[in-house]
Amino acid sequence: MLNILITGGNGQLGSELKEIKNNYPDYNCYFTDVQDLNICDKESVKRFINKKSIQIIINCAAYTSVDMAEEEFKKADQINHIAVANLSKIAKLNKIKLIHISTDYVFDGKSKIPYREDDPTEPQTVYGHTKLMGEKIMKEINPKNSIIIRTSWVYSIYGKNFLKTILRLVKTNNQINIVSDQIGTPTYAANLAKLVMDILPKIKNNEVQLFHYSNEGNCTWYEFATEILDENDIIKINPIKAKDYQTKAVRPLYSVLDKTKIKMFYNVKIPNWKHSLEICKNRISAVKNF
Repeated sequence: MLNILITGGNGQLGSELKEIKNNYPDYNCYFTDVQDLNICDKESVKRFINKKSIQIIINCAAYTSVDMAEEEFKKADQINHIAVANLSKIAKLNKIKLIHISTDYVFDGKSKIPYREDDPTEPQTVYGHTKLMGEKIMKEINPKNSIIIRTSWVYSIYGKNFLKTILRLVKTNNQINIVSDQIGTPTYAANLAKLVMDILPKIKNNEVQLFHYSNEGNCTWYEFATEILDENDIIKINPIKAKDYQTKAVRPLYSVLDKTKIKMFYNVKIPNWKHSLEICKNRISAVKNF
């Protein structure tokens, strides 16, 4: 039996990991959120890990409010960078396997082809900058048998995300405006959760490895929104340019991730984003009072 600490347990990925934990009887999972364990407090993390005899950490915790981060650098830095340093140091000291989740926002979005793991990074936002610093400090500390997984456009039946926002807007609006010139790949958190659990026993490396994971295919936010709609949804979606939708933080125009490395390393098959979206929509429709 392996004791696993899963931080950010109430987030999208953490919640999906809870859903499938019973499929992995050899894993004893401890799900925590900030109320249970402040990963910015190194001593608290040490005590928790010693008390529970933790052997693996899956760090799903993150400051993900992209626009708010522009005004809250210190808070974003504490969670996305300093906390990662804490976990990395403890993991190295105690020979604990660490899986850390990062983001496509570490890139500048100017590419025309999918980003590889070794492509130059140039974040355009505080959020992306702090996440990249988290990556760098983890590589520098270098806990053995540990990996970083960058992902993009995450959605789930849990938490706040683009899918659930569109489904709410459909109920109260006749038309909505959606950006049509930003390209990426939606990632169903349930698929990412299964991937993480499946590859845990296969992670064996002396230096921190970096991987990309999202669903297969790509689309614009406008295409994503139209795919979310059902035939009986009476609403008009207007495509607009990113420049006409002002936000505090700049979103990358292109952030498709190349998944070749993770598919080869761990022999995984990745579902197409449309297929996974349909599964998630069916789950949502089965939930009353959504």
